Amino acid sequence: MYLRTTQRRNRDGSVVRYVQVAHNRRVDGVTQAEVLVNLGREDHLDSEGLRRLVGSINRYLGEADDAGHTVDGPGEGLSVVSSRPAGVAWLLDGLWRQLGVDTALGKVLGGRKFTTAVERVIFAMVANRAIDPMSKLATAEWVSHDVALPGLEAMDDDQAYRAMDLLVEADAQAQVQEAVFFAVADLLNLEVDLLFFDTTSTYFERDSDDGDGGFRRYGHSKDHRADLPQIVIGLAVTREGIPVRCWCWPGNTNDQSVLPQVKDDMRGWRLGRVITVVDRGFSSDANLAYLRRAGGHWIAGERMRDGSADVQAVLSRQGRYQQVRDNLRVKEVQLDSTPDRRWIICHNPQEAERDQAQRDDAVARLQAELDQIAAARARDAARAKKAGRKLSDDAHRKAECALRDHPTLGRYLRQTATGRLQIDRAAVKAEERLDGKYLLSTSDPTMTAEDVALGYKNLLEAERGFRDLKSTLELRPVFHRIEPRIRAHVLLCWLALLLIRVAERRCDSTWRQIATELGRIHAVTLDGPAGTVVQTTPPSDRATGFLRACQVDPPPRITHLQPA
Repeated sequence: MYLRTTQRRNRDGSVVRYVQVAHNRRVDGVTQAEVLVNLGREDHLDSEGLRRLVGSINRYLGEADDAGHTVDGPGEGLSVVSSRPAGVAWLLDGLWRQLGVDTALGKVLGGRKFTTAVERVIFAMVANRAIDPMSKLATAEWVSHDVALPGLEAMDDDQAYRAMDLLVEADAQAQVQEAVFFAVADLLNLEVDLLFFDTTSTYFERDSDDGDGGFRRYGHSKDHRADLPQIVIGLAVTREGIPVRCWCWPGNTNDQSVLPQVKDDMRGWRLGRVITVVDRGFSSDANLAYLRRAGGHWIAGERMRDGSADVQAVLSRQGRYQQVRDNLRVKEVQLDSTPDRRWIICHNPQEAERDQAQRDDAVARLQAELDQIAAARARDAARAKKAGRKLSDDAHRKAECALRDHPTLGRYLRQTATGRLQIDRAAVKAEERLDGKYLLSTSDPTMTAEDVALGYKNLLEAERGFRDLKSTLELRPVFHRIEPRIRAHVLLCWLALLLIRVAERRCDSTWRQIATELGRIHAVTLDGPAGTVVQTTPPSDRATGFLRACQVDPPPRITHLQPA
């Protein structure tokens, strides 16, 4: 069924158009138009009456009108103004308030008056890192147009920068982290008997560093970008992976030098008896002694190839392993030279098989390279002898030097008295004794060897935190230049990591699955003659389960109502 028009020309030359309701019929295989209703002359039609007729038909059929809006009884005349994702931001805001971050920020900011809600602006930047990471300038546009944030309809980049400056002024950064952590510990009943600490680095896309005394400096890059200036970031987490505190240092800071500051900063939180777990990069004697101050203890990874007498004595000590897990065996060793330190050798049979296979491949590759160099040298020597000239050995020695200086293959080579390279079978045999093993030490006299080994394996939670900071939360690229705002940027990422870790732990699901499901909840703005209303779409059963697990009520059906 459709509308059609016909026309008739009068004697005076004027044209009259008529409107009809018609439909097509097939008669003897031929389609013919059949007029159902003559509506009259076009210039005499009641346009408003036609619109009412169309609206009535659409209401009866439940279909959309010409503008694409569904017309449904009481909603007649409403038009969709916008539709913004709201579910993920609603969940994050609920966790933000449960953890007391808003209260902690209120205490730090004091009674000062601001023209904008600083706490809401800070939350907006944290939510942006967890939902759709972008620069602060783009975040302001995102808040204003692309997401529904509770308590904040719009912001600009100047407000974002002012909020960042307030976040890290004086001792605000440490106060916020301390207040937030104790709220989390009380809310989740966290056990803070083990504290896992590690560092990483993040670089800046620029050609030069800030010079002496600057923050962005060249240093040992854990991202394999030694050509770019960087900063060093420290992270302490619990055994559940909940971030406790973060630190920032200049890019040329050595790992061995930061542990005393970490110990002193955490001592001020009065956590009680805490065992600090660190990797082998922090296990100098001075650092371990510092961790024992005020009754503290440590679990540390040890370097098995550093050649120290204690390590060699531990590795050579005979004894029987204790089976802890299918892929883990432990053996405890006591040395008279270190009465206050317990040594635990851990062995992973599956890892030992992988180490054996990788070493066999490396030795085979080395032998092939050496044979190729020897064959090329013999061939060049024969040609030089035939031509009556002296052999030039520079190219062959350059190839041998490249093998000798290789960071992983060079350990299996030795240089003979004639200057040639060959496989060091003694070094290969020595490496075989270390297959699948790693060495730990601890100062705690009460923990079992099994608890020490399993506790150290939880250090992977700190590494997982760094991985999520750099991937999910997109810590990099860092668009800031001055030190306070760089520190504020890292703190915002830390707060976002805290929120998603709490959500993952409560929902027993990954953040990606949680965000995808809740991202389907939208806040739809409708406008009409009676006013403006913002209505949220109903959550799915799975989204409702996530909200219930996080103890966050679903968003109300109507979040805003403004009469005309």
